[in-house]
Amino acid sequence: MTIKSFRGLMEDNTQDTIVLHTNNGSTGYRIVKFELMPSNPGGAAGEHVVNIFKIPQSTNSNDIDFSDNTLLGAGYASNSTSGDSQPTRQSVIFDGEIFNQDIYVTHRIQNGSGSINYYIELEVMKLALDESTVATLKDIRNITQANE
Repeated sequence: MTIKSFRGLMEDNTQDTIVLHTNNGSTGYRIVKFELMPSNPGGAAGEHVVNIFKIPQSTNSNDIDFSDNTLLGAGYASNSTSGDSQPTRQSVIFDGEIFNQDIYVTHRIQNGSGSINYYIELEVMKLALDESTVATLKDIRNITQANE
């Protein structure tokens, strides 16, 4: 099993693109790890929402909607300024879905300020022609529905 890792630092109301697409779509990916860490733990207080989507987002929201079929993962991290009595807390959930296109990471601060680090590990797999076709068609359908 091959693992690719991606990391980044995001300010409030930003979106990062992780480029994964290939010309033939024969490489698939699945999220195996998704972690968050405030850039200044114990520093600026903030409640951070980080989402991973299959399609680009026109607006960043601090809402998490598990009924959204374009959502691959969601994370929440709370950073406290009161030291050990309120340590940084994190809750992360991700889907085991296989995809073969770019993914988009969004960040929004619920309350407070600061920036957040993310770390994502993806399992890389070779897709058969039928698997590649299904993954690509799902992505096309998601893009079409988002534009309606």
